Amino acid sequence: MALITIITITYNAEKVLERTLQSIAKQECKNFEYLLIDGQSKDGTLQLANKYRGLIASVVSEKDNGIYDAMNKGLAMAKGEFVWFMNAGDEIADESTICKIITSIHSDCDLIYGDAWFVNESGEIRGKRSDLTPHKLKANMTWKDLKYGMLVCHQSLIVRRSIAPTYIENNLSADIDWEIKSFKKAKKAVFLNYPIAKYLEGGISNQNLKKSLIDRYNVLKNHFGFFPNINSHLVILFRGIFKIAQNRGKYW
Repeated sequence: MALITIITITYNAEKVLERTLQSIAKQECKNFEYLLIDGQSKDGTLQLANKYRGLIASVVSEKDNGIYDAMNKGLAMAKGEFVWFMNAGDEIADESTICKIITSIHSDCDLIYGDAWFVNESGEIRGKRSDLTPHKLKANMTWKDLKYGMLVCHQSLIVRRSIAPTYIENNLSADIDWEIKSFKKAKKAVFLNYPIAKYLEGGISNQNLKKSLIDRYNVLKNHFGFFPNINSHLVILFRGIFKIAQNRGKYW
């Protein structure tokens, strides 16, 4: 049985998918299962995936109810001890990353997390997420540390499949909810003090910012309560204003 199942969700991802496929194909350690869950793409996504059929254990292409429905399908299909979501356009940090992750996994480990590189559309690394954003990582994190939002990049979180929750649907902050639930269930989390993924900027949450912010508010309220969540969002607001002023009009 594969130690890690890597899952990529696609829909009309022809322009960015190959960088993801190549980063997985180049891994020096091959103890992983790779699944591609597609939402009936109309472009060349499936033709591109067919070029890498030796890499991909299973390709599913069918109509779904959005990205988090597709992620739940991937979870249901996964056979590895751990699950790792790597979206189309995102990449594993370098060729040795899976080898390094494997050496960090012990029998009592339920969750692994690390940093991520921010990458632009040209593939250029802009810097580490923990440097470019207010989200600072630390060892011994718990679910309570997520009260100010998504501290860990979703692509830099690997969770034991037996504790991995399903994603809530129709919520653009379902990934934050998934992270919080995963940390709540994990008996032991391992912190890797280096980037394990490259995150392609401009995801669906950035494209639908208003709904994303409302959804995040509701997710955090459900986990932390009304008044603590109000306080957290005041901190998020003033922290964001400071960051924008510091960066001369840009958040990152």
